[in-house]
Amino acid sequence: MTNKKQYLLTIIIPTFNEFENVDKIIEKLKKVLYNRISYKIIFVDDNSNDGTSDKIKQYQKENSNIELILRIGRRGLAGACIEGIANSKSELIAIMDCDLQHDENKIPEMVDLFNQSSELDLVVGSRHTKDGISSTGFSKVRSYGSIIATKITQILLRIKVSDPMSGFFMVRRKSIFPIIQKLQPDGFKILADIIACNRGKWVIKEIGYTFRKRVAGNSKMNFSVLLELIALIVSHLSFRYLSMRFVMFGMVGTSGIIVQVLSTFILITFLDYNFIVSHFLSVMIAMTSNFTLNNIITFKDRSLSGYRYFKGLISFYVVCSAGAFLNIASADFLYKELEIWIISSIIGAFIGAIWNFLSSSIVTWKTR
Repeated sequence: MTNKKQYLLTIIIPTFNEFENVDKIIEKLKKVLYNRISYKIIFVDDNSNDGTSDKIKQYQKENSNIELILRIGRRGLAGACIEGIANSKSELIAIMDCDLQHDENKIPEMVDLFNQSSELDLVVGSRHTKDGISSTGFSKVRSYGSIIATKITQILLRIKVSDPMSGFFMVRRKSIFPIIQKLQPDGFKILADIIACNRGKWVIKEIGYTFRKRVAGNSKMNFSVLLELIALIVSHLSFRYLSMRFVMFGMVGTSGIIVQVLSTFILITFLDYNFIVSHFLSVMIAMTSNFTLNNIITFKDRSLSGYRYFKGLISFYVVCSAGAFLNIASADFLYKELEIWIISSIIGAFIGAIWNFLSSSIVTWKTR
């Protein structure tokens, strides 16, 4: 069904296995917004395997203000939000989750704030203002973790917003489009990225809301999300010269050093292998560990499984072997020129890491 109606508001809702929540979120938004605000919903689905996209398609046939963007071979909340924003045409764009934890009743209040000020760029739904509550939707552990992560993000990225980790916000289209190319599609915390990119130039207001408990489905929060946040912070501290994915690749590589040292120690101390054999086996163990962690963290949107996992592992061995050679050759050349071993070693390691990252991205996980 073709519809050229102009809407004031587009609501972007990323989904992955949210079959049981699609009906509820559509009905809740209709109840709050119908006959009050002209709106469109864009669901961005990461190829859910529970029938989520099929259910959205049924609604799309019956409702001209519902659209589906189905992403194949790509995954991640930030990337989904960016694609949704890029496909929106309304003056205002809201982001919210499909898990019903965000308060849809706050959307008209957000729109009112924009109507009251033409200078306003962003309104954040906050769990940490005097009117906001996060404890109802979080366990105690996750609540403390969220508070700590928020404080670290605020300090390191110099963000004054009380809840930069929020997934519930509204932005003016003419404000977000000039920076959309700067946003990183990896990770979950797109709001922190958006605020950090504007470097304090935006006019931002906050609305407190009560963070609800998830009604159905599973939370997407896990340890990898924390690593993605760390990578986002490091990326911005490097003035975005280092991408989030490269930073995560580096963190995994650092863990590989620990794995290699521990493996060598165990093989020599407890299994009585000689050093050369122990070192070789430890390198292979570390490379396998690095590949596995990169597969589930750094490149989780292109995670390999089954036959493709072992094919990817072999290509990763080859790529990293070439990277090790480039590392050694570069360090040796620099040492002969500079005669400063620590600088030569660091630069050699960095060159090897760049080679491993770019080559494995292209050859192993085929990002290009």
